Amino acid sequence: MFIVLASFLFAVVVGQQVGHQSQEYHPKFTIQHCTKSGGCQDESGGQIVIDSNWRWTHKTGTTTNCYTGNKWDSTLCPDVETCTENCALEGVDQTTWQGTYGVKPYQNGIQLNFVTQGPYSKNIGSRTYYMDTDSTYKLWKLVNKEFTFDVDVNNLDCGLNGALYFAEMPADGGMGKYSTNKCGAKYGTGYCDAQCPHDMKWIAGKANSKDWKPSDTDPNSGAGHFGICCNEMDIWESNKQDTAYTPHVCTPDGYTPCEGDDCGDNGPTRYKGFCDKDGCDLNAYRAGNKTFFGPGSNFAVDSSQPITVVTQFISSDGTDSGDLKEIRRLFVQNGKVIQHAMTNIPGVAPFNSLTDGTCAAMKKAMGDVNDFQKHGGMKKMGDALKRGMVLVMSLWDDHYAHMLWLDSAYPLDQPVTKPGVLRGPCATTSGDPKDVESKQANANVKYYNVKYGEIDSTYQH
Repeated sequence: MFIVLASFLFAVVVGQQVGHQSQEYHPKFTIQHCTKSGGCQDESGGQIVIDSNWRWTHKTGTTTNCYTGNKWDSTLCPDVETCTENCALEGVDQTTWQGTYGVKPYQNGIQLNFVTQGPYSKNIGSRTYYMDTDSTYKLWKLVNKEFTFDVDVNNLDCGLNGALYFAEMPADGGMGKYSTNKCGAKYGTGYCDAQCPHDMKWIAGKANSKDWKPSDTDPNSGAGHFGICCNEMDIWESNKQDTAYTPHVCTPDGYTPCEGDDCGDNGPTRYKGFCDKDGCDLNAYRAGNKTFFGPGSNFAVDSSQPITVVTQFISSDGTDSGDLKEIRRLFVQNGKVIQHAMTNIPGVAPFNSLTDGTCAAMKKAMGDVNDFQKHGGMKKMGDALKRGMVLVMSLWDDHYAHMLWLDSAYPLDQPVTKPGVLRGPCATTSGDPKDVESKQANANVKYYNVKYGEIDSTYQH
């Protein structure tokens, strides 16, 4: 298998091309770096780029689609090499950001709209990356640091996920390592995560067109032969009904293509793959506190109002070089600092942060596989955060599990009385993309006031 994979990655072809129909534009996005002594200062050069999967893919030098709906053109793409040579990723100009993709500036950040009727098609959600130059993603190194942002999820209901997270993507999008990648970070290439997604149209600078299967439920998506894996730190997955934060680790470091069992696809091979797909999540509702987060003043954190979210990455020795040992979460709202809820899991001593110990205790009580520890646990997550990870900001719905794993009861074949099955207040019939995309077409999420720096330097307390 390795030989096949290697030939896929390194065979010499002209490469994934850059389109020249539109002028690539990157909206400004301002972040701040903070210290206790000097306060918070703007960093220069901040901008965002939209993921390659959302972009128009067409025959080089023409307006003929290489990919339409959820299918590759069989004439232009009879095989991977030919497809890669024929097809170009197009730029996204200033008007296309909002007119096609529903992404617009909001304060010093962005607003992502859910459904946007563009000039040529209907767009669903988006995925954007923070860049520190016009051609590189910023690599965030957060051990012994904290990361803070403001978010407004009041317009997201059951079945939607406003997700802000870090993925161990290459800073240049993979251009340096893969000679077939001519587009790089400037055109939003190089995505990977711990789910080892097969839906990426381009992996390692080549079309993922081999064995491509169009989705039965998603008119814009499908799955190719290869997946693409990497470490992932989910800072924030949320709608107004529920929220969780979750580290996911992988055995290989960095951007790693997969095929077969190594991808750990859903079903019998899930726990055979490179990555911990379950992660070690802390969700107050799932952990037994149903009044901590939700819309209205009767919740400790009111999701109908903007929220400041603070995540602290505590090292073993109080230095940047120490091992990651704990991930803490707190919130700030209306001038008040709110510690994360304590858990209420039968047989488990209450806790309100993630460590290898709290992960193990929670998984044992819930009858879950501790794949997090198997793949390296907190130290592995910390190692990725020391190498540097890319900031991802997205909004999506779920064609596979209807987001029930975040905001309802899941899996559906388990009793809700079993610890860990009830994850949120949404109905098990909620989250079907057909319903979500029609009834919540006007949904949006806002991410802004992004800051990072020394522990306890990024928020008022």
